[in-house]
Amino acid sequence: MTGALAPRGAAPSWRVVRLEEIDSTNEEARRRALASDPGGLWIVAAAQRAGRGRRDRTWVSPKGNLYATALLIDPCPQALAPQLGFVAGVALAQAAHDLGATDVRLKWPNDLLLRGAKCAGLLMEGVAAPGGRFGCVVGVGVNCASAPNGVGYPAAVLRGPSGAAIEAAKLFERLMERFDEALAEWRSGAAFASIRTAWLERAAGLGERIRVVVGGAAREGTFAGLDADGRLLLGEGAAITTIEAADLWILPEPAAEPQALILRSDAEHRVSKDAAQRRAAS
Repeated sequence: MTGALAPRGAAPSWRVVRLEEIDSTNEEARRRALASDPGGLWIVAAAQRAGRGRRDRTWVSPKGNLYATALLIDPCPQALAPQLGFVAGVALAQAAHDLGATDVRLKWPNDLLLRGAKCAGLLMEGVAAPGGRFGCVVGVGVNCASAPNGVGYPAAVLRGPSGAAIEAAKLFERLMERFDEALAEWRSGAAFASIRTAWLERAAGLGERIRVVVGGAAREGTFAGLDADGRLLLGEGAAITTIEAADLWILPEPAAEPQALILRSDAEHRVSKDAAQRRAAS
């Protein structure tokens, strides 16, 4: 992806519903999908009473931060829907970069870090809509004014180069533009390789030591990339192991362990055997 914004009209126009407070923007999007909403909808709330992240973790949601969810109906074949987490991650990272947060990185698969601390998270969910249609709910939560304490991982407010926090309203406007751009480039999954490349360019921990926990068992190695199906490539010496799903930490760990991440993707990036082995040996 280039740094230029896509022209208006590159993707369908969006409706925007702005709420003062809601239980969860993702839950509201789900309700609307079940009520036959046609999609192309952003739901934005000033605060959430029951915000949540992956694996139903609580997402602390005071006023001043960004809480937004996009609802898309039948955006792609259902098997490719998890790719939207990468699409949204690339869009969010670029939007933050546009507003001066030039040192943000994407943590696998779809959290945003600022100098190693989590400043945003994304949650992609599916819903069976009436008439056999499939709804994709893409939630975005960004610490624009405050970051939670005591959550078990380093957290930060998204800031520009001057140290000033980036306003939620400005970030949302830019996010809408960048999400349109990323959707147009993605082409309903037909051109995911381009999105995958953009995500990897912003990836945190690529080529570095990581720990994964699979089924309660911990393994350490090198983050060697993603395979054609979006599975983690773990370098262990000269061997490359494919991990379907895992909790992930980038090593060395900070004083407070970062929140575990769950792979929920369907990417199509190939890492050559030679390149993977070079990373694993580094």
